[in-house]
Amino acid sequence: ADKLASFDEIFSPRIVGYYNDTKIQVAKSKGEFVWHSHPETDDLFLVLKGNLRVELRDGAIDVGEGELLVVPRGVEHRPVADEEAHVLLLELEGTPNTGDADAEAAPEVEI
Repeated sequence: ADKLASFDEIFSPRIVGYYNDTKIQVAKSKGEFVWHSHPETDDLFLVLKGNLRVELRDGAIDVGEGELLVVPRGVEHRPVADEEAHVLLLELEGTPNTGDADAEAAPEVEI
């Protein structure tokens, strides 16, 4: 909670630790993120506060507070939060948050 309170930017994850070659990140989400996929890695979302909807090309999955979703590698998706949601993310080091989308990735910032 203290780490999340230290920044306001949405869809700009902050690294709070590492586990092997994996970044442990927290992020704030609100609105729609870009459609993207991660061809080489799965994408893990653990909702800490609020609700997150992860849209897929064939539907959407609602992820509530305390729930976890893993989007398999290569599956195109877009996180959406109608109200601000706080999320814990696990990604391999060097994995951009925008995946393969033609969009600028958030910088990797440690807090």
